Amino acid sequence: MSAREHGGLPLAPGMDEPAFSEPWQAQAFAMTVSLHQAGLFSWGEWAEALSAEVKRPDAAADGHDYYERWLAALEKLLAAKGAALPADVDTLAAAWQRAAHATPHGKPILLENDPDAGLLEKRHSL
Repeated sequence: MSAREHGGLPLAPGMDEPAFSEPWQAQAFAMTVSLHQAGLFSWGEWAEALSAEVKRPDAAADGHDYYERWLAALEKLLAAKGAALPADVDTLAAAWQRAAHATPHGKPILLENDPDAGLLEKRHSL
């Protein structure tokens, strides 16, 4: 199968399926590795945070929500470390959503496309 058949995600040598089914999953993985390498948290702390998320009672038994759990673990660990508070993550996620909706099809989604970008900057300068 070609990369196009897998949503543009490359296949690792010897694999029939990509390691990530969506680009955001690869990005979340890369952010986690990068933040660990920067010394924000240890692998033990990461393993504990991820383990707690995948063991939650509302986690999918078949694991189809693994990367949603991964992202939740990362957000909670960032909050615990004081690196990104949940409200800030939510605000920025909403800004990206607005930017995506305001971006013409086929154009890159830029945070500057958020129609409320001025409000976001104003909130962070207070």
